[in-house]
Amino acid sequence: MRVVLPDRPGSLGAVATAMGTVGADINAVEIVEKYEGYAIDDFMLEMPVGAAPDSLITACTSVQGVEVVWLSHYPEAWGLQSDVDVLNSMTEQPDDAETILTREAPQVFRVTWAMLIDRVTGTVLAQTDLAPDLDEAGVTALGPLDEVRDGELPDGWVAGWGEAVIAVAPFRSNASIVLARRGGPEFLKSELARLRHLTALVV
Repeated sequence: MRVVLPDRPGSLGAVATAMGTVGADINAVEIVEKYEGYAIDDFMLEMPVGAAPDSLITACTSVQGVEVVWLSHYPEAWGLQSDVDVLNSMTEQPDDAETILTREAPQVFRVTWAMLIDRVTGTVLAQTDLAPDLDEAGVTALGPLDEVRDGELPDGWVAGWGEAVIAVAPFRSNASIVLARRGGPEFLKSELARLRHLTALVV
């Protein structure tokens, strides 16, 4: 769960207490970004069987100044440790590093799908299970693939697919990686920086 909360003493504790009122068990907290007056934190939680997600959102937003940005299901490996794990795999198998990062991206970046594209030929080289099957027009709809950026795909960008936010980063080769979240949330500057860093490490 991604939460915006006031950057002042006691805010994190108040949110944690609110989560506890609905039986949420906090496994980890990651400060994603900090701004003047507020912070964006990601919480990895375990919820009781049968607990309604709405109850968690209601509990958190009962704390003054707190906003829940996103709530979804994700595996337990996440954050810095997942970055380290994927980097180790990329180092051990340098010839497959681009494919490895693509395959692991849904867990590392908490995205819906990822895709590896040859930006010269427009060919899809690898993709995760939930990614759409794109033809040349579909690849073109993703926009420029030669720079690190984020963007939005409108509803119907390809037939049968709804709106999504994407992040793009080129490797040193002719390939680029595209990450997508269906319905958001938007990619933060820190997430783009992580993506830029990981792609730059692939020789």
